Amino acid sequence: MPSVFIKTYGCQMNERDSEAVAAQLVAKGYSLANSEAAADVVLLNTCSVRDFAEQKAINKMQNIVGAARNEKRDQIVGFLGCMAQSRGRELIDQLPDVDLVLGTQKFHRVGEYLDELLSGRRRKVVDVEAEAKSEAAIREHLLNGSAKTSVSAFVSIMQGCNQHCTFCIVPSTRGAERSRAIPDIVAECRELVARGVKEITLLGQIVTSYGRRADVWNAVASEARHRFSTDRDFLDDANKAPSPPRSAGAVQNGNTPFVQLLEAVHEIEGLERIRFTSPHPKGYGDDLVEAYARLPKLCESAHLPLQSGSDRILKAMHRGYTREKYLGIVAKLREARPRIGIYTDIIVGFPGETEDDFEQTLSLCREVEFDNAYIFKYSPRRDTPAAGMPDQVPQKVREERNHRLLDLVNEIAARKYDSFIGQPVQILVEGPSKKNAARYTGRTRCNRIVLFDGSQRHHGQIMDVKITRTGSFTLYGDPAIVNL
Repeated sequence: MPSVFIKTYGCQMNERDSEAVAAQLVAKGYSLANSEAAADVVLLNTCSVRDFAEQKAINKMQNIVGAARNEKRDQIVGFLGCMAQSRGRELIDQLPDVDLVLGTQKFHRVGEYLDELLSGRRRKVVDVEAEAKSEAAIREHLLNGSAKTSVSAFVSIMQGCNQHCTFCIVPSTRGAERSRAIPDIVAECRELVARGVKEITLLGQIVTSYGRRADVWNAVASEARHRFSTDRDFLDDANKAPSPPRSAGAVQNGNTPFVQLLEAVHEIEGLERIRFTSPHPKGYGDDLVEAYARLPKLCESAHLPLQSGSDRILKAMHRGYTREKYLGIVAKLREARPRIGIYTDIIVGFPGETEDDFEQTLSLCREVEFDNAYIFKYSPRRDTPAAGMPDQVPQKVREERNHRLLDLVNEIAARKYDSFIGQPVQILVEGPSKKNAARYTGRTRCNRIVLFDGSQRHHGQIMDVKITRTGSFTLYGDPAIVNL
């Protein structure tokens, strides 16, 4: 059977999609190649959030195609994911050597289309059409013993986004929100725990919007019950699970559907930790804040995208909250879990952003003191409202503001990391460090990476270490000191 190499760009959702595609292909007999040069099939799973990500993927494909032509290698190459969804056939028009272009609702079709291309039954495949129930079509995981996949795993609970922020192309590339049913998700999580997974991260474009559309909830619940009607464990879960909401946004027993899901996953025996990403501040109601204090398996880590500290810019972005509302959410989370790690996303240089608007972002960062922030220079995306807004900020100004904000974030993060020196922390050991096999890496509950001198016997353990020093967004620990 042929070999395949998959390269992923973008978010954790893309990582999860690539893993599922790889698992499906391995199940069909494909082997996983170590590089594109050694593969019969090369697939690039793409991102469209920024223009830089798209150009990087296109340049990579040009290099792959050029190398294969120079070395006279027969190779099937294709684009998957968000850029494929957005651009479709124009990718083949631009790069005629590309054989396959599949959109975000077609990941489960990769194997059948590759079979047709490799057998010669098809010369080119472009499929970016919507497909009903695709959100429940990917359940496969590639737990091949590597540190990242055997101890922790991503589980997709929904696809799509209804937020329509003015800067974002995701609603176009991922479609409207579509949620899986609680019993379906719980069954997948239970399977992973039975295979050695101790930490599960629940994924969605806006994960806290899970189950808000009653029509979608009812449809997937019905489908899940049909698919798993012979699965005793599934039926047990279905009987225990909360009923679907009666209407969009409905709550049950005071809890939103997402918190109901957290409660159901929390009951899985053998699961040690639960995380989720990526949420929206509007999803942090009192029930979710209270869940942090009530559910011990829910890690004290919150990714809370800010985007801007200016109310005027937040309104132009169509974010749906104010600076004051955001600060109130942070205060409630820290009251519920005083040592919670707060992480965020920020865009600099959004159209119309003045120096005063940017200063408001700086001041909010000083007030919140984020544990880390992912900073993006605004990038116009086609067919988004922001791309046509007046007062586009010059690239030079975007660059300058990016550097100033990055300096502030790094300064705050360094202080917070230094505060861990001499303190004990609990980590889940994921495996050997990529840079130094003599060291092992683990992650704290508040989502900080810890390196320590370890061995294979530590792999998969939840253990305590004492922090001895810090590096760049890294902690160094000593388990021996704690165990004395």
